[in-house]
Amino acid sequence: MAGKPRSPELRGGGSSNTLAAETVREFLLENPNFLTDNPDLLPLLRPESAHSGENVLDMGQIVARRLGDEVSRQKAQYEELLSVGRANQAAQAQVHAAALTMMAARNFEHLIHIVTRDLAEALAVDTVTLCVEAADEGPVKAPMSGVHVLPAGRVDAMLGVNVPARLEAVLRGDKLVFGPAAGLVRSQALIRLAPSPGSPPGLLAMGSRDEGKFHPGQGTELLQFLCRLLERLFRAWLDLPN
Repeated sequence: MAGKPRSPELRGGGSSNTLAAETVREFLLENPNFLTDNPDLLPLLRPESAHSGENVLDMGQIVARRLGDEVSRQKAQYEELLSVGRANQAAQAQVHAAALTMMAARNFEHLIHIVTRDLAEALAVDTVTLCVEAADEGPVKAPMSGVHVLPAGRVDAMLGVNVPARLEAVLRGDKLVFGPAAGLVRSQALIRLAPSPGSPPGLLAMGSRDEGKFHPGQGTELLQFLCRLLERLFRAWLDLPN
């Protein structure tokens, strides 16, 4: 098993300075990561500010460049963390505001109006719709304005069986889901709704003209929280079983 590279022997008979320089050079050529693996040695370097002669490297410049690259990398990571944190905080504030708005509904019809008319502005998207599957294969008229009826089995077809949510970029939205606004949708979030064990499955659908608004790498916890709250409100207003 190979161990950590050993430092070259610098003492010996004969011309020790020449031997040491040649030995160190050969050792570093054979172990190019030695200084990286032993950063405590870097402060011991005493480079000249300038050199005359050919094929002479300024170690001070090399060390300074590496330190500068490391500082830049850490700064970029820090700024990325700050950006992600601000985005998460903004999304959380939006969802909390939307939740409070839904809880202020005066009746079931007012709740549907809030979800399909007011939430788009609260969540900074272009359209929000509610969808519910038909109980059978035949065409069924939407029970009220703002609700879209889907063919039986369509929710599983769009999300996948038992998949709670799907976020993705699209060329255009599904007209059955977004109605007249389907043409402007370039990314969408589809979250499964299951208000009651006996009720047909449904969707809370959000669409944006920004193709980067929703994508598969995003977390869905906040959107699922909003849907769980909506399911509770549905059960309360419609007196549905848990």
